[in-house]
Amino acid sequence: MKITIQTDAALTETEIFVRAPALTPELEHILEALRLVDNQITVTKNGETHILDCAKIAYIESVDRRTFVYTEHDCFESRLKLYELDARLCGQSFQRISKSCIVHIRYIHTLRAELDRRLRITLENGEQLIASRQYADELKKRLGI
Repeated sequence: MKITIQTDAALTETEIFVRAPALTPELEHILEALRLVDNQITVTKNGETHILDCAKIAYIESVDRRTFVYTEHDCFESRLKLYELDARLCGQSFQRISKSCIVHIRYIHTLRAELDRRLRITLENGEQLIASRQYADELKKRLGI
């Protein structure tokens, strides 16, 4: 792979131009990472590809080595692994709450203490998630509790 960077002070915005003999899985992975810079991710549902704004994501969950992205009313699948999404999103309004789940803090409606220092999180759409004790303290600290 060859990377060329040209700077031009006359430009008003950054432009990325990709030339390749074919659209490979590796190239799709690079494009997915670039979309995250604009707070968008590429997800699929029913064989269709969607570009989803990260602000609309309620939570992300990994099940059987597949990554699912949930909005208030829909479920999509991402080709990125949970740890990749965690590395890119958790500096923003997202917080890891277990080994298999990341939640968008803006969608948290209530928190309730459970046994063994775990937290039951109820989202605005009524869905409930469990924050493991390993991540619960960090979530409370981030929320100022």
